[in-house]
Amino acid sequence: MHALTRRAFFRNSGLALLALGVPPEFITRSLLAGTRGTERKKTLVCIFQRGAVDGLNMVVPFGEAAYYAQRRSIALPTPSSSDGGVIDLDGFFGLHPSLGPLHGLYTRNELAIVHAVGSPHPTRSHFDAQDFLETGTPGVKSTRDGWLNRVLVDTGCPDCSGRTLDDADAHAVDHAAGQVAIEDLDRFGVAGGTDASLEDAFARAYRTEGGDLVSSAAGDAFEAIRLLRGLDLARYRVAAGVEYPAGNFGRSLRQIAQLIKADVGVEIAFADLGGWDTHQGQGGLRGQLANRLTELARGIRALYDDLGDHMDDVVLVTMSEFGRTVAENGSGGTDHGHANCMMVLGGAVRGGQVLGDWPGLEREQLYQGRDLALTTDFRDVFAELVSRHLGADQLDRVFPGHIADPGRWRSILKS
Repeated sequence: MHALTRRAFFRNSGLALLALGVPPEFITRSLLAGTRGTERKKTLVCIFQRGAVDGLNMVVPFGEAAYYAQRRSIALPTPSSSDGGVIDLDGFFGLHPSLGPLHGLYTRNELAIVHAVGSPHPTRSHFDAQDFLETGTPGVKSTRDGWLNRVLVDTGCPDCSGRTLDDADAHAVDHAAGQVAIEDLDRFGVAGGTDASLEDAFARAYRTEGGDLVSSAAGDAFEAIRLLRGLDLARYRVAAGVEYPAGNFGRSLRQIAQLIKADVGVEIAFADLGGWDTHQGQGGLRGQLANRLTELARGIRALYDDLGDHMDDVVLVTMSEFGRTVAENGSGGTDHGHANCMMVLGGAVRGGQVLGDWPGLEREQLYQGRDLALTTDFRDVFAELVSRHLGADQLDRVFPGHIADPGRWRSILKS
């Protein structure tokens, strides 16, 4: 089996194999099964907040006095503030107002938050931390494949191989692609165009330096997209009243919804949203972070509402490589930190609560005297989701070196 690199599986702000991160043989098999009337498949949608979001201003511990002591200019007001404060969740935690579109899902018990979660590795390097999050092996730089790829192998894809179609990433993923990366469904004629133009695009993407076509990989990928084109995705219309945010992120989510609603057997989908590295001018109620959270919330809620009852079979999880310092810096921002928060949404979610053990923000409670301390390993969150939702049972292979102990899981999903 070919390995899967970080760039191949996670890098694109658009879609990995039509927004899916699924290999050609897998989606081809799923598509054929879908045409034969098989039952709807469970789907995991992953959203990467690339750049290290400030989880303390995303899900705010407004009941913690130390939060206000260390964030004099960027702290968000309490819910009772006359200036308009955070949205109260449980009397201690509150949502940033820019996440308001998601509050209704919390009150419907379809959104849960895991706080003080992240990687146990101490790195503050974006590159290393993203790599560890994507490979599922914190501290091990030699891991070549991603944990989601290993989930696909565990749940029925024994030969996940392919090549990327994204020119920017082609060299980086050579001989280690694991899927076809396509920016959107309109590209390469998936939602329109001719078979000839599609074949030509694949010929250019799959031709080797010697001029030979890698026929097996190209053939599998071409067949997968030919099948997708047969779904007439070009005529797709979003549900009434739904509006996705403009840009790559909104387009990615809309196209994920297209494929899930087509019941083609999508098991894993992935979307990427960057711009969270707020060292300067982060802002509080308004500003840089608030704008990013607005795009995130609008996109997630649009996807949720567009999918409708399909969300009974979908679990969506957000992730970021690490959090940010508790104290603001001299530039009105925050620096690289440690633990963070994750959101998990869907009909199967045991929502309406903030999960995890809160470590506190007093100086003696902080990691290395500066960061939110870790009380939940991100692998325990992912392990619960892929085990209870997708049916993965070889968790020692999905997360090598980590003991998948259900006793540490946060009971995010309904039993």
